Amino acid sequence: MDIRQLEYFLAIVDQGGFHRAATALYVSQPSLSQSVRALERDLGSDLFHRVGRRAVLTEAGQALIEPARAAVRSLATARASVAAVHELRAGRVDVAAMPSQAVEPLTTMIRAFSGRHPGVSVVIKAAFTSRDVVEMVRTGTVELGLLATTGPLPDKEVVALPAGEQRFVLVVAPDGPFAGRREVACEELAGQRLIVGQRGTGMRAYVDGLRERGVTYTVAAETEHRVALLPLVLAGVGAAVVTEAWRAVAERAGARVLDIEPRSTLNIGLVSRRTGLSPAARAFVTAALPQAGR
Repeated sequence: MDIRQLEYFLAIVDQGGFHRAATALYVSQPSLSQSVRALERDLGSDLFHRVGRRAVLTEAGQALIEPARAAVRSLATARASVAAVHELRAGRVDVAAMPSQAVEPLTTMIRAFSGRHPGVSVVIKAAFTSRDVVEMVRTGTVELGLLATTGPLPDKEVVALPAGEQRFVLVVAPDGPFAGRREVACEELAGQRLIVGQRGTGMRAYVDGLRERGVTYTVAAETEHRVALLPLVLAGVGAAVVTEAWRAVAERAGARVLDIEPRSTLNIGLVSRRTGLSPAARAFVTAALPQAGR
C-alpha cells in the first residue's frame, strides 16, 4: 500500500467514479484501475462494486475513507512542515464555510492571511450547516471550518475559536415593503412573502421561530442556493432574512437592508482539528484571529 493508491481511492470517492477521477488526476483510467486493484489485493477486500460504468463503495470501502483521508492529510502535513522552513512560500489550506460566512468574515480572514503569505492558496469548500462544517473538519476533508450557530460553539469533536457575531437583517427590493425605514420589528414580518434557505441553517431557524411566536408569513421560495437570494429579492419575489454578512453586497446590488428588532444574532466560530494542524492552517488561524494567540 502506498499513499498514491489512497489518493486514487479518495479521488474515485470524491469524483463519483473511475472516469471522472482519472480525468481529475490526469492519469489514464487503466492505470487508475490497476492501482485500485493493487490496493484491494493488499487489503484483501474489494473496495468498490463495479456496476456497469458506476463504482459503488463496498462496506470495506466505506470503512477506508476516514483513515485514508487521515493518512493523506498526515503526508500533506509533513510536506507543509518542510515548506514552513521556507516561510510558507507555497502550499494550501482548505477551509469549509457556510454560505453567509463565506461572504464575511471569511473574505476579511483570507485578506489578512494572503497579505502575510501570498504564496499559499486558500481553498474554500462549501458546507451548508454547522454540522456539515464540523464533520468535514473531523474527518480530515478540510483542516479549518467557519460556521454559525444560534447556540454555543461546538467543542466536543473540534476546537472552536469565537470569531464574532452576526445579527439578522431583512433584505428587500428597492420598491419593496417598509419604504424609508432602517429597521423593522420582527412582528411586522407577519403577512410578508419571504425567501428562505434550507433547514439546518441559522437563518432558517430564525424564520421558523417566527411562526412559533405567532408571526405568520408566506414562503415565496425556498432555496439551497444562497446566491439565488439576492436575485430573487431584486426580482420582487419576496424579502429575505439573512445575516449582516450580506449587507454590503446587498446594498451594492441595489437592495435595501433593514435591521430586525429585537436584535438576534448568530455566533460565528473558526473550528479546527484538535491535533496535527499544518503550518499553513496554524498561520491562517493566527492571521484570522490575532486574539487567539496561536
